[in-house]
Amino acid sequence: MLQDLTANERQTVLILDDSTIHRPRAKKVELLAKVFDHTENRYIRGFRFFSLCRSDGATIVSLDFALLSSTKEKNRYQGVTKQLDSRSCGAKRRKEAISKSTDLIAPMLQRALAPGVKAKYLLMDSWFGMPSIISEARKHLQVICMIKRTPKVHYDFDGARLNVDAIYKRLRKCRGRAKILSSALVTMNDGKPARIVFVRNKHKKDWLALLSTDTQLPEADVVTIYGKRWDIEVFFRTTKQHLGLEKGCQARDFDALIAHTSIVMLRYMFLALEQRRQDDPRTLGLLFHACCEEVRDLEYLEALKRILILSMQDVQENKHVAMNCARR
Repeated sequence: MLQDLTANERQTVLILDDSTIHRPRAKKVELLAKVFDHTENRYIRGFRFFSLCRSDGATIVSLDFALLSSTKEKNRYQGVTKQLDSRSCGAKRRKEAISKSTDLIAPMLQRALAPGVKAKYLLMDSWFGMPSIISEARKHLQVICMIKRTPKVHYDFDGARLNVDAIYKRLRKCRGRAKILSSALVTMNDGKPARIVFVRNKHKKDWLALLSTDTQLPEADVVTIYGKRWDIEVFFRTTKQHLGLEKGCQARDFDALIAHTSIVMLRYMFLALEQRRQDDPRTLGLLFHACCEEVRDLEYLEALKRILILSMQDVQENKHVAMNCARR
């Protein structure tokens, strides 16, 4: 349904990100763990909600998710409390919960694209913007992500192995208050090219670096497309504050938590689809296409021709008025 409402020229993207689910008073919840919250920059008691979403800039829906505990056994307050067949969904979900999130990216992309979901780019935050993750993800989609300014990650640029800060120092910057400062074509560890776009940080006097595996994409488009990543932050906030993702279920069983999260995702999809139906004029069917045919943009020469024809007709119809004015 959403693909039918999305124009072919619109950049449809997949967005990958995670958010924490706090369970501060829980003690006996299965696979409850101490996980790191990037927003608060501290460890909290709960889970990590790892989600893959699709966005066309107007509507975002979740395609896949994983409820993650900690990979380290010492950080888990509770272990697996059920003995299940390894072939069952419950056993697979529990195995997934103690896996690294980076190991789940490729399987999630495969499951999302296999049914025919169309997307042109995968957007990721700097927490996933590491060369090894980018190389694995680009096997399925072109990647646009923010990268960290760290001395430990290097790229091949200008015949040398340099980090992001060293590359930025070698570039010629745009003067004035330009939003895009510069860009560089680099080679990653897998030998494939990528483009790093340096943009001005509007919150402080500094810069940010965006990496695109599509080297033919213009710099301005890289920044515009990456801006759609903010949709998943709105998605996280909506599911937590209005749909009860975080506080709507107090069950201890991990299967119940997965079921509750799945129901929340379905509720959000139904609401998103209904909102799109109400707001998108293309849901009016043939009436929309008829209106588009009537108000389609005219070419410049056609518009100029029509103006001249109307002007000549107006002069001929008011010829006697123009002659009387000339006599006076």
